Amino acid sequence: MSTPIMSGPRLTDIIGIGPWPSPAYDSLTAAISRAIGDGRIPVGARLPSEREVAAATGLSRTTVTRAFAKLREQDFVITRRGSGSVVQLPEVPGGRIDHLLTPAGADEAEIDLTCTAAVAPPWLLAAYERAVSQIHAYLPGTGYYPSGLPVLRELIAERYTARGVRTDPDQILITSGAFGAVSIAVRGLNEGRGRVLIESPTYPNAIATLEGAGVSLIPYPLERGSAGHHWDIEAMDHIARQTRVRSAYLIPDFHNPTGALLPEAQRPELGAMLSRNSVVPIFDESLVELGLDGEPTPTPMAAFVPDSITAGSASKISWGGLRVGWMRIPAHRIEGMASTRLSLDLGAPVLEQLVAVELMRDHDRIVADYRDKLRAARDSLAAKVRAHLPSWQVIVPSGGMALWCRLPEDRSGALAIAARRHGLGLVSGPNFAPAGGLDRWIRLPYTVAEAQLGEVGPRLAAAWDDALEYTDRIPAGRARIVA
Repeated sequence: MSTPIMSGPRLTDIIGIGPWPSPAYDSLTAAISRAIGDGRIPVGARLPSEREVAAATGLSRTTVTRAFAKLREQDFVITRRGSGSVVQLPEVPGGRIDHLLTPAGADEAEIDLTCTAAVAPPWLLAAYERAVSQIHAYLPGTGYYPSGLPVLRELIAERYTARGVRTDPDQILITSGAFGAVSIAVRGLNEGRGRVLIESPTYPNAIATLEGAGVSLIPYPLERGSAGHHWDIEAMDHIARQTRVRSAYLIPDFHNPTGALLPEAQRPELGAMLSRNSVVPIFDESLVELGLDGEPTPTPMAAFVPDSITAGSASKISWGGLRVGWMRIPAHRIEGMASTRLSLDLGAPVLEQLVAVELMRDHDRIVADYRDKLRAARDSLAAKVRAHLPSWQVIVPSGGMALWCRLPEDRSGALAIAARRHGLGLVSGPNFAPAGGLDRWIRLPYTVAEAQLGEVGPRLAAAWDDALEYTDRIPAGRARIVA
């Protein structure tokens, strides 16, 4: 395969044309390395010559030469005689992919569609730098903040209040991601017994967490229509009454994996049903702000179910490595949830919380930019899948981070195996099924780097051709770690 060559004008389209704060070579280095890190400049591309970059950016040849030298020192490019400067990623000790997250053994050259998570955006580094400049104020203390930094809890409480549910900062508990919040809530509500209502399909880590807490799962199959998945509150009510569930784990906001959104008109109905059946729900709001078609951010379900727990996260919008989440807790449950939390850990890292504070202060702009990026990626991936796999049913969700596609045959397990041979990491449908099944479905995140997105369609089509020939029995077990 030939090495793609990037022109000077294309490079400046990606990194901009300044201004270049002094020293200019440092600014240029940072701009190029950020674009490589977030996938806007693909690995393997050949950068323009130093002379072209100087002409395109308006910088001197000496400045550009120093910037390229620094990129080589940082291992973002490798320069060989006759080949120019080719983009690479610096080595990371132990690799960028944890073996627990991808137990099937993905490598870094693979397009990873197992996670709904994006690489760090360009503005994240500046937020970390601002947070580091503030950390000195916290060093004289112990560093333990089991309930979270007061300033972060206040900002989160303010956002809930602005969305329609009055919230005191004391009702906010900072956790290690939304997953940490769900783990605390499940244990605090159920104490190793009881039945929990859960949608099918749903988030695989929630299935594992509930099972690990010792509760019995009561699946509610989401209804499927021509416009996508939706909730039948009457059917859910029937299941709740028949099984006498004591709590529920629900994702009403751009549901993972279907992308479905519980309509505003149905929210009071769902709230009344849960309250009537004395069900204490855990609402996962990890994706609540990722509406991509212009709809307003939904009213929190806590406004309709006062005795409910809400889990939220900074990770999905910012970066998976920023492990900061939160719980919104009814006042009468704060003490119990705090006690459960202390049995699991002593709080999220202070530095990460300070980064989250910086992001919250620029929240609206960050979310708007990310929605624009996701919308373009969603539409691009949907078009590519339809073009390369016309027999698949692709319903474009109004929000979230992934397509949930229906296959013509029950072969998602075979597809996930075949995809490895074509450089794709996939998670089969049964991973999202609390009670089995769903082998006719596959989740396709559109969060991968722009440079990789164009490769998904052809690779997926080739893998599907192989999967159709697959005759061996597919193991029925679920992967335990999927984001």
